[in-house]
Amino acid sequence: MAEDRDLLRGNIPTIILAVVNEAPLHGLAIAREINQRSNNVLHLKQGTLYPALHALERDGWICGEWEILEGERPRKIYTITSAGAAELERRMRVWNQFAAAMESVTRSKRHEQPA
Repeated sequence: MAEDRDLLRGNIPTIILAVVNEAPLHGLAIAREINQRSNNVLHLKQGTLYPALHALERDGWICGEWEILEGERPRKIYTITSAGAAELERRMRVWNQFAAAMESVTRSKRHEQPA
């Protein structure tokens, strides 16, 4: 659904920050972790994930370092920075306030009143 894509698009930085906040990961592992944690609801394609990673890196919220293992392709491992951890905390506060407000607005008062 288009609405689902719009919700995801606006929250991609928060989702990525939350995942790399727990452990340094490369891009494909970040996408897999998001998919797994969301019970296969959220899927980030490469064309969405990598521009978001580059933007987060440019903003100083994550740091990417190349890992080169013998016999494997080089891959960039992303780690959250202290500025990124602070940004994640700020975004989670905003999200929780928004979610609580949505719940308050959408909860039906008719079903809560005694008959």
